[in-house]
Amino acid sequence: MSIVISGISIDIQKKNIKNMHLQVKPPDGHVVISAPSSMDDKAIEVYARTNLSWIKKQIEKFQQQNRSAKRQFVSGETMYIWGKQYFLSFVPNSQKNGFEIQGDKVILSMREESTVRQRENYVREQYRRLLKSEIERLLPKWERITELHCDSWQTKYMVTRWGTCNTDKKKLWFNLQLAQKPLECLEYVILHELIHLRERTHNATFIAYMDLYMKNWRAIKKELNDSRLDYYDTSMYQE
Repeated sequence: MSIVISGISIDIQKKNIKNMHLQVKPPDGHVVISAPSSMDDKAIEVYARTNLSWIKKQIEKFQQQNRSAKRQFVSGETMYIWGKQYFLSFVPNSQKNGFEIQGDKVILSMREESTVRQRENYVREQYRRLLKSEIERLLPKWERITELHCDSWQTKYMVTRWGTCNTDKKKLWFNLQLAQKPLECLEYVILHELIHLRERTHNATFIAYMDLYMKNWRAIKKELNDSRLDYYDTSMYQE
């Protein structure tokens, strides 16, 4: 369940715990309150309102994080693929679109009169293609290791989470921005979401499974959450 207070959406997760816990999570300040299963919804709302000032300050910190500047997709700009920096080279081509990695360059070919949004949409689909290819390779690996299997998965551009898991449908979602991060970050997210198929919450059992399968997951998580976030216009990424 979720509530909205002063325009801020807050996820409420009821668990078998004794006390309430409030978190404002990276990368974009997603607010979560964990509450005892028996706690009244009104009491949870009062708790959220009592901490509203602190919540706003934490969200503001995330919003002020260092982000990439809005791209125009012209020659000379930088972009990242699997954690490696590349320099964009735009080549006008009225016949067909192209996206090719050559050394430390990405050659982007599109119509010269193409708009920034058209270029961004095309590049986003190339990130999707790269991400899907690696998920198809790495997901079966981690399914074998954990003996946990999803029924389906998809990719989408997300601004608050690196991945999500629908435990009822056994469906996983992966953030397109992962194609810009080191591959170990993608493996961490795959493992994280798979374990949610066994344990819905981030409790001691969940952490124990993470420790069992990936000893250095905390360092990878920190690297992922500390990395520069992509510029985004939320109106463009509703899929």
